[in-house]
Amino acid sequence: MQWRGRRGSSNIEDRRRTGGGGAARVGGIGGAGAVVIFLIAMFLGVDPSQLLGPGGTGGTTSSTPVELTAEDRAEGEFVSVVLADTEEIWTRVFRDQLGETYRPATLVLFKEATRSACGGASEATGPFYCPMDRKVYLDTAFFTTMHQRLGASGDFAAAYVVAHEIGHHIQNELGILEESTRIRQQVSQEESNAISVRIELQADCLSGIWAREAAQNLGTVERGDLEEAVNAARQIGDDTLQRNAGQRPMPHTFTHGTSEQRSRWFMIGLQSGRLSDCDTFGTDDL
Repeated sequence: MQWRGRRGSSNIEDRRRTGGGGAARVGGIGGAGAVVIFLIAMFLGVDPSQLLGPGGTGGTTSSTPVELTAEDRAEGEFVSVVLADTEEIWTRVFRDQLGETYRPATLVLFKEATRSACGGASEATGPFYCPMDRKVYLDTAFFTTMHQRLGASGDFAAAYVVAHEIGHHIQNELGILEESTRIRQQVSQEESNAISVRIELQADCLSGIWAREAAQNLGTVERGDLEEAVNAARQIGDDTLQRNAGQRPMPHTFTHGTSEQRSRWFMIGLQSGRLSDCDTFGTDDL
């Protein structure tokens, strides 16, 4: 992916120079050792409050200054460029397909732990979008987790993470998250999980639209990049994550979709480029 030396976004809130002040605690489980557990529960989710303790105050923060490494700075620049690309792409898609103006999200970079309007954010919660403050929360250490633990390496795979979370922002802008949250509060846990799967698959489809636009109109996609994104989608399917954790896949517990579903909906967005084709709520064929 060609990203170095390109324009970054102004909608970055960098909290990394203020560290987390020790191991973050989320729902009574703290530190990097909990990452796999939480990945299974809600990889790339939209509402970490379900995993937090009473009051949703999962992460602890302090004012301890943190020195950013050269790798930290490079990762921050990378995320900023990817975010700028999403802004350019979705501004054009909203204008051309909806006749509307796109309002970009803010992306919060942090180390170890921070606060969000949805509760605590930490390395254990993974990247997520909080609809209450319209912000994406990301500790770039998660990119290392993707490479070392999930078998999803490459800069375009990391960019897919950002694009997926922005996909949730698109859903929020279109009123989809608000309506689905309202319905989920009125149904059983299994039904709520099924709705969550449709939310996540739609965000995968929207990230496919991003990838298509980046390839066709921005000229930033290199050979092998799209394969990295598809592989990332496959590696984070609920069935694959549960198998890798030594569990038997339990479809009634799925909240994000199978590997086949996630990669297929990414490809639908990639091949179509149309928002109307990302309607995961209007089909029985997921």
